[in-house]
Amino acid sequence: MSVVSLSSAVQAAPDRRSALRPRWSPLQMSPTVALALAIVTLVIAWSLAPHLFTSQDPVNGVPAHKLLGPSTAHWFGTDHLGRDVYARVVYGAASSVTSALIAVVIGVAVGGLMGLLAGFLGGWVDTVLARLVDILLAIPRFLLAVIVVTALGFDTVNTAIATGVSAVAVFARVMRAEVIKTRQATFVEASFLQGGSRWYVLWRHVLPNASRSVLTLAVLQFGLSILVIASLAFLGYGDPPPASDWGLLIATGKDYLRWPWLVYAPAFVTIATVLSLNRISRWLRETD
Repeated sequence: MSVVSLSSAVQAAPDRRSALRPRWSPLQMSPTVALALAIVTLVIAWSLAPHLFTSQDPVNGVPAHKLLGPSTAHWFGTDHLGRDVYARVVYGAASSVTSALIAVVIGVAVGGLMGLLAGFLGGWVDTVLARLVDILLAIPRFLLAVIVVTALGFDTVNTAIATGVSAVAVFARVMRAEVIKTRQATFVEASFLQGGSRWYVLWRHVLPNASRSVLTLAVLQFGLSILVIASLAFLGYGDPPPASDWGLLIATGKDYLRWPWLVYAPAFVTIATVLSLNRISRWLRETD
């Protein structure tokens, strides 16, 4: 391979900006994608500024207004203590979104680093990390999350850490596969032949191109983390009342099934958010 062809191969390699540049336009969005983006945007806005969406107190209710059905005054009705369910769902978004974000960051950082090193270095590093990933995958993810949160203590932040730990193996395996595929590309070989160091090639060429599938997986994992954290809160592993975690709202509402909005409202919001994130993740994979 000549020097000219080496230079051409390296220059043709996708850089970090081109790897992360979106290949879509708003006009190409399907109605389902637009709806999913709108739902996720609304939930994120709830988590950032809940007071802009409701003036009701999510903690202190009015006993005379307990167990009222949905109306213009109380969109999702009220609970057994007279608290506005819509306000509690809105304020609970902050806990759900923040916890899911912590879980995804842990999964991407730890799992991505493991997969990056295993796929790029190979040898005994790959063997050791691959066996560790196999051990994590052998344990059901929800069971692993329960074990971790039991060891750390019952708290929403601990449930987020537990959920992140349970996602490490998935990110590690995906990153490893992408790194191995990218490492065999012509432009990576050309960069080595031009004198690029191992770490330069890793950070300049391999990581930007291998991370694209991981970013798509992170969006999907964000929705799964919300679901897992809500499930842990439902079982009592999250913050205790009067917290308004979505899973806790569902757990409290199941004791008042004669007033079904206590369960349906937080459950519907949780399901809509998770399905929207799944749709966005699939759309990103299709447009990649």
